[in-house]
Amino acid sequence: MSDHVYKQIELTGSSTQSSDDAIRCAIAKASKTLRNLHWFQVTETRGQIENDAVVRWQVTIKVGLRIDD
Repeated sequence: MSDHVYKQIELTGSSTQSSDDAIRCAIAKASKTLRNLHWFQVTETRGQIENDAVVRWQVTIKVGLRIDD
């Protein structure tokens, strides 16, 4: 088994449904153009409020991409 090397990128996803959905949206979009997505780490969570209710979630994540051998 060989050791792996990763590149980190930062993404921010948004959703009107939930913070989990914002993460899923960011990963799904990134996976269309990037390969070997391997892990993520939430670094920031924000929300938008209108009329005393949460109307949008924004979640910033670091994503690790495994570099090919």
